[in-house]
Amino acid sequence: MAMSMPKILSCSVQECAYNNNNQCHTLAITVGSGHPSCDTFFKAQTKGGSEDMIGGVGACREQDCRFNKALECSAQGISVAPHSGHGDCRTFKAL
Repeated sequence: MAMSMPKILSCSVQECAYNNNNQCHTLAITVGSGHPSCDTFFKAQTKGGSEDMIGGVGACREQDCRFNKALECSAQGISVAPHSGHGDCRTFKAL
């Protein structure tokens, strides 16, 4: 069965270089291991990414998430929100 890349439905991490108007504008993010953090989070003075693109989840290394299927995210879409100075996947659900 083919998988499609889940989209980032919202991102409220305003200080991220890829965030503009609560949307992620990078091609894809990676969700980290040991903690469902957005490993693509990056602070910069200028915004990056492409305004005509909504980011997706390219990889998920969070082994304890029920949406992790063979290191890919199987959720319909995710939300990212601030947590301790970085972004976290708020769609994370523990096994």
